[in-house]
Amino acid sequence: MIKTAGLVKKYGRVAALQGLDLEVPTGAVYGFIGQNGAGKTTTLRILAGLLMPDEGWAELAGRNVVRDPRGVRQVVGYMPDFFGVYDDLRVGEYMLFYASAHGIRGAAAHKLRDDLLELVELGSKREAFVDTLSRGMQQRLCLARSLIHDPAVLLLDEPASGLDPLARVEMREILRELCRMGKTIIISSHILSELADLCTHVGMIREGRLLRQGPLNEMLAGDRVRRFIMRCIGPEEGAAGLIGGWPGAVVSNTGHGQVEFSLTGDAAEAAALLKEIVSVGTQVTHFAQTEQSLEDTFIQLAREVNGA
Repeated sequence: MIKTAGLVKKYGRVAALQGLDLEVPTGAVYGFIGQNGAGKTTTLRILAGLLMPDEGWAELAGRNVVRDPRGVRQVVGYMPDFFGVYDDLRVGEYMLFYASAHGIRGAAAHKLRDDLLELVELGSKREAFVDTLSRGMQQRLCLARSLIHDPAVLLLDEPASGLDPLARVEMREILRELCRMGKTIIISSHILSELADLCTHVGMIREGRLLRQGPLNEMLAGDRVRRFIMRCIGPEEGAAGLIGGWPGAVVSNTGHGQVEFSLTGDAAEAAALLKEIVSVGTQVTHFAQTEQSLEDTFIQLAREVNGA
């Protein structure tokens, strides 16, 4: 559905993208993760047909961004991180304006307006002026606007930016509904915890380069650093010292009969470590791997790139 190869974009001497290769399957919810300034917005603007790359190419739904930007815009809904609204329009008028811009008029436009406002839970605000809406409501209105032409692909740049906790939950539920509708979605964010329970695939970008991409479950269950918690009866100092001296193990926290640590290696390596802990007389009551987070994976990949 979405593929890029060797994307390069420079602003003067600054390289925002340095040979970016993305691959997003049809129907995927792709979390595009990176720090501010990593190149996420530049990538989405290129995919939306609003910015041309200096090198490389991109295709969405069979349309080439460089050769057919107009065709790309017909199949893409783009929600920027900073968006403008026409404050002197009512919510319903705002939606009809964008429907008209896409060549949708009459009864079809009115039905789309009503259906999309219901989808984003703004049906009761149709006659309200846009400038009276809260930040969260305006964000949802912008999402509805990006759906007016029923695009196959949605590009959402920091969709939860600036929202309070309740508004974030509301936005997440709407995005889940769009997933069920079969849209292919790219969501950029630097808040990794927002994406873990929503995305099917993840791509991690740093300084314009892709660190890694793939299905979320594979990203979290890779053969990289794993985190463990061990609990024992009695003082944990002896076990902590043994773990700290084990190749590839790093103790992060101890106390109250518990040791938290990371371990580079597979399940066999963890089993060997546990066997050694027990062999020295430690009465182990709990030894388990904790769930790897997107933050853990991103930090580990960044360290590997830096040679740390």
